[in-house]
Amino acid sequence: MIDMSIANEQQTNASCASLDCAPSDALSSTSPSREPHADVRYEDKNLIRDASVHVTKISDELYEAELYRLQGELVKMQKWVKTTGARVVIIFEGRDAAGKGGTIKRITEYLSPRVARVVALPTPTERESTQWYFQRYIQHLPAAGEIVLFDRSWYNRAGVEKVMGFASAAQVQQFMRQCPIFEQMLVDDGILLRKYWFSVSDDVQYKRFQSRLDDPLRQWKLSPMDLESITRWEDYSRAKDEMMVHTDTPFAPWFHVLSDSKKQARLNMISHLLDSLPWYEVDDPHGAHIVLPERPAPSGYVRPAVGVSRYVPDHTADVIREAAEAKGRAEARTGTKSAEGSAKANKAAHKKSKGKGDKKGNKKGKGKGNDKKPHLAKEAKSRNKDTED
Repeated sequence: MIDMSIANEQQTNASCASLDCAPSDALSSTSPSREPHADVRYEDKNLIRDASVHVTKISDELYEAELYRLQGELVKMQKWVKTTGARVVIIFEGRDAAGKGGTIKRITEYLSPRVARVVALPTPTERESTQWYFQRYIQHLPAAGEIVLFDRSWYNRAGVEKVMGFASAAQVQQFMRQCPIFEQMLVDDGILLRKYWFSVSDDVQYKRFQSRLDDPLRQWKLSPMDLESITRWEDYSRAKDEMMVHTDTPFAPWFHVLSDSKKQARLNMISHLLDSLPWYEVDDPHGAHIVLPERPAPSGYVRPAVGVSRYVPDHTADVIREAAEAKGRAEARTGTKSAEGSAKANKAAHKKSKGKGDKKGNKKGKGKGNDKKPHLAKEAKSRNKDTED
């Protein structure tokens, strides 16, 4: 297999030679026309090649601000794609729960669905399984002025199909031979191809699976294949390593995205995508001078009565009413408890005050009794003396 990869590399270098370019910039040489300053040379980028890379923490505020800035750049890039007729293909591959879907959502959030679309194909049908393997993906490739994001792609054959036994060893080997040739054809035809591998550690992946299991809104993300990926971690690792040997070519290189931190992964991937594409800001002769027209005066149109049309029920009003009623019941319960508490407090205070009064009265009465005792004793002594006399 290694000899085969060397042959593939020699083939790709030969292709670059035929394009009269270095392997590192073969992709940019086949891009649509652009300004000279937009030339891209991958080897000139400060790519991370050290295994000691680590997770970078970023605050929510700073993350949101930078993400919004990058999304603004994506909108400008979209305008370039539409204006110049460029064709862009972005492949998202990687471990399950590595953050591919979340990154795709952030990329497409402010883009036009008529320009940027996501392709996430289901399991091949019985008919598709008899076709040339790449055939069902070809129909989803972009036309001029389009961006296609593949959420999983033809690399399923080198990954899940190989590990789970859905493809034979011969089919996998055939894929390894044909894939570089197929991608070379795409690039030669002018398609801008970008391939990203989202890498997540086994501990973080397991935690994300657990969070999906505990969240009823995301349990659907836990497929049988996801569960299998836990017990077949090393099998997937070996499959990925072999895939990289054969398909990480100079004209269609793989770029790895550290995704233990989803925020870090999104910012890094989007930033690299924007830096790698030869786009430039396109002047819009109409965009800077858009003026809303004045609404014309009424011309006699009469709107039909509301009762004629069927309107959906006002669920919002029901929610507001139910929330107000719940709040009222909570306040009533709180008020009852407060009243009961006040009554108990007043009763306790009254009892305490009464107890002090009784104690004070007893003390006072006891004092008066002591004052009378000497007087009574003196009178009794006087009577006794008179009796003796």
